[in-house]
Amino acid sequence: MGRTSDARQKILGAACSLIEGRGYTALGVAEICKAAGVPKGSFYYFFESKEALALTVVDEHWAAQQRDWARALGGDGEPLQRLRRLFEETEAGQRAAQQGCGTVSGCLFGNLTLELSNQAEAVRGRLQDIFDAQVDMVEAVIIEARERGDVTAPDSREAARAVVAQMEGQVMFAKLYNNTGRLTPLWTNCRALLGATGPA
Repeated sequence: MGRTSDARQKILGAACSLIEGRGYTALGVAEICKAAGVPKGSFYYFFESKEALALTVVDEHWAAQQRDWARALGGDGEPLQRLRRLFEETEAGQRAAQQGCGTVSGCLFGNLTLELSNQAEAVRGRLQDIFDAQVDMVEAVIIEARERGDVTAPDSREAARAVVAQMEGQVMFAKLYNNTGRLTPLWTNCRALLGATGPA
């Protein structure tokens, strides 16, 4: 049991790294298995297709990210401080990835969205669910901030969508320019989007 579970994790780890680094479409099963150090037959033991693997990679990546977001957004501190913590952790994560491999990896979900917007409908649907969940999490903090009088945004849902989209866009720019400095304006932009009152 442990050995088969280990092989599955190796495949998932290799696939995640390869998808983040090179994208999904150009990847082949043989390349994934070679990077994972497992025989090709192992792939089909765990996954019926490359799309099924991609869905699992997306689900596992979101499970980890959702825990991080919940910790940042649900922790101690005022609502806007918690939202700022999420931005700071996002920037730190991209910086760590750049130091590790020399390039900004960007967002796995954003990368796949751009690559698969007109194909792989199951993956596309899962990505929509994830971005909706992100908006839900941010909206809860905005509602709390609005009740305190910390922000003036009239529509908390649209404000949350704008914050998530702005965050995703800045991460994309960081990847495009291979420069995590592109993430530095996140907080200032967020405050403007939300009509934040009080000190930054």
